[in-house]
Amino acid sequence: MKLTKNINFRNFNIKKPKKKIANLLKDLLNNNYSIIDSMRNSYKDSFIKKNISKYKKYSNIVLIGMGGSILGAKAIYNFLEHKIKKNFYFIDNFDEDKIRKVPSKKNLNLIISKSGNTLETIVNSNILLKRQQTNLFLTENNHNYLRKLAENLKSEIINHNNFIGGRYSVLSEVGMVPAYLMGLNVKNFRKFNDLIKNKNFINGLIINVSQILNLNKKKKFNSIILNYDDRSIDLFYWYQQLVAESLGKKSKGILPVVSSMPRDNHSLMQFYLDGKKNNFYTFFNVINDASCKINSNMLLRQLNYLNNKKIENIKDAQFIATQNIFKKKKIPFRTFNIKKRSEETLGELFVFFILETILLGKALNVNPFDQPSVELIKNETKKILIKY
Repeated sequence: MKLTKNINFRNFNIKKPKKKIANLLKDLLNNNYSIIDSMRNSYKDSFIKKNISKYKKYSNIVLIGMGGSILGAKAIYNFLEHKIKKNFYFIDNFDEDKIRKVPSKKNLNLIISKSGNTLETIVNSNILLKRQQTNLFLTENNHNYLRKLAENLKSEIINHNNFIGGRYSVLSEVGMVPAYLMGLNVKNFRKFNDLIKNKNFINGLIINVSQILNLNKKKKFNSIILNYDDRSIDLFYWYQQLVAESLGKKSKGILPVVSSMPRDNHSLMQFYLDGKKNNFYTFFNVINDASCKINSNMLLRQLNYLNNKKIENIKDAQFIATQNIFKKKKIPFRTFNIKKRSEETLGELFVFFILETILLGKALNVNPFDQPSVELIKNETKKILIKY
């Protein structure tokens, strides 16, 4: 089926009543959730494009953040890199080699943290920021550490919406400020109003959530992403945090695992096909017309079937073949086949996965918006550092 004009979607082949999920979705859309508002084209950004247009002159932009503060921007950059003419450096771990490779001059440093107190972001900012450089901060409007640092450096500050958690913030300022600085069309990401009027999209979403819940009841807790598009890897690292952090509570949840194909045919596929049966799968591919072609002059006769083939043809054959084997073995899977790589398509994927996650959380009777146990590690780390 066509989920949208940009996305072909094949749902799990498991039939299950969907009325409960339809009611949950109706309730979600009727309530005044800031997260839902951030996906609408009427959302009021806390930044004015005209005021930050001066930062578009920078060709090197260093984005410092953790988790939801940076994963969405990485997904956007990677997925739409063909449209972007700037160098973005993403600092989202204690990766000293990556830090050393960041150019030291003529950078714009963009520091993003909802709380303004994220330890890793503070440490990386301390190492990378220079007073003589241009620094732009995006954080909550309260008395947090990074806001005080920004004021000390006399840097411009963009307010982070207090009611939108990091992993849900990709279509708010957190994702759209970087997207704007990448030279992308911010308006084209926010197509929520059109999507909720699209019967295919809504029906596909409702059936999809119903079927994941059914799989969950059958003790299938691992969601394996079989990703056939290298430029979508960061999209699924974003998805991984979204699902794991939102649903992993009360001894419930779904563990998303990102698998790179066709590479993992030669390492993990044997387990996927014949190992433990507690997994369900997502096949994901993006159509690529500009693909490298096989050098037919170098082919030996026994491989004539590769004559005049492109890498894209071979990848498509593997994509279809693997699904055929999954069908024969009755392994549950769904398929996303992306027809167009654009802001609109990526926005549609963000909306689908966000709504899917919230609905799963509500159906599982867990709060999809908090992450209480993560705070335990933050507090314990602080105790240990104080003792050093």
